[in-house]
Amino acid sequence: MNVSEAMLARRSVRAFLPRVPTKEQVQGLMADAAQAAASGGNVQPWRVVALTGEPLQEFIDAVAQSVPGDDLPASASYPSSLWDPYRSRRYKNGEDLYRTIDIPRDNRAARLEQVAKNGRFFGAPVGLIVLVDERMVHPQWVDLGIYLQSFMLLATERGMATCAQGYWRRFGDAVERTLKVPEPYRVAFGIALGYEDLEAPINALRSDRAPWEEWAQMRGF
Repeated sequence: MNVSEAMLARRSVRAFLPRVPTKEQVQGLMADAAQAAASGGNVQPWRVVALTGEPLQEFIDAVAQSVPGDDLPASASYPSSLWDPYRSRRYKNGEDLYRTIDIPRDNRAARLEQVAKNGRFFGAPVGLIVLVDERMVHPQWVDLGIYLQSFMLLATERGMATCAQGYWRRFGDAVERTLKVPEPYRVAFGIALGYEDLEAPINALRSDRAPWEEWAQMRGF
């Protein structure tokens, strides 16, 4: 599989098989390969904690007992009042996802139950928490995004599946306390990692993309 094929094959998977990637496979993604991601000034602003087995379950149980910090700007995944066209794109993506598992808009309880599966890494056998020094600025967050994309593409190439999760920022204090994260590192995002359950309806989702003309310009060509 080449890079173009991995780009087209990668997607956010929300149901996993119990099969566990080996230590060598996970370490290979984290360090040997994804660490080659572009990083301004070679700062490499990330730290990554990978969990599986009993440590993963202990982590999930500990964070589940905490209260989310929804009102904190650092935990937000979107601006407080999202505007179009971004609001419409996000709305459609959510409706498309819930449609795959037959949850109508008025079934709030079922939708909240689905959201809560984030807190179990959607059943993935490996959960990763990516951290960043809180003193870093916007360009280093861009670097984190490059690392994340590199990790996910490499996982796809190697037959694994992922889901990037901003969800864990909502529980930053609990995550950092549970993992004994040293100051001044903070939660940037999580990654669910494993092997896709091809029979799970929710994995049928294929998010569309905005038409090229909406966001691109070419000048002087």
